[in-house]
Amino acid sequence: MWKAVRIGVLLFILAIVAQQALLERAGLDWERAFRVVVYPVNVDRDAGVGGFIQSLQTTDFAPVEAFLAEEAARHGVELARPVEVLLGAEVTDIPPEPPKEASAVQAAWWSLRFRYFAWAHGPEERIRPHIRLFLLFHDPRKHGVLGHSTALSKGRLGRVNQFGGREQQEQNMVILTHELLHTLGATDKYDLGTTLPMYPDGFAEPDKMLRYPQQFAELMGGRVPLAEDRAEIPASLREVLVGEKTAREIGWIR
Repeated sequence: MWKAVRIGVLLFILAIVAQQALLERAGLDWERAFRVVVYPVNVDRDAGVGGFIQSLQTTDFAPVEAFLAEEAARHGVELARPVEVLLGAEVTDIPPEPPKEASAVQAAWWSLRFRYFAWAHGPEERIRPHIRLFLLFHDPRKHGVLGHSTALSKGRLGRVNQFGGREQQEQNMVILTHELLHTLGATDKYDLGTTLPMYPDGFAEPDKMLRYPQQFAELMGGRVPLAEDRAEIPASLREVLVGEKTAREIGWIR
């Protein structure tokens, strides 16, 4: 009996993986828009954060669409609206947290758990999304700094830490867009130890005559380089560009 159960569970997981693989192969030709659905999660179970979540509308995520449309066009993509961001229903459970310093086996196990969570907790949509991002909203009065967010290109899922307040929404959009591009295959371009952007791929304008200070952050570089040992978090997407290597990774440049 247990053998049959194990086989059934394995077949179920393989079916999910196969279905997601089909989704992953679609779209990087950028002939049609990626549909992204974001699901808010009130991590702190805080009433103020809950009120903020209730006030959210799909239009609050329009800056992400506008930024990616502008950057895609700058890199030669003809699709006028490469990404459509929709607000999904609030999710009450919290996605599994990725293990710290995980082995390959632990990371793979967490990935499967997260994919199962998304399947079990992602509310049914009338039209199936290509990308699902769970936005973990934290009380900004308790959290001055957010933990590391995580996104998977396998399954196109994201677990994105956000501030639960209007004052931080522009910064939230930078974090969200960074993780969204991870689901499309973009890699980080900053030093994990120092968080400083790596030259040249982590710089928005690597060919600038004077390397420092930079005016913009490269989205996957994460920060605006001001000096060799100093960089600052961009305040909004107005201070961010998508660099050439990132554009190649997500299929904007062939």
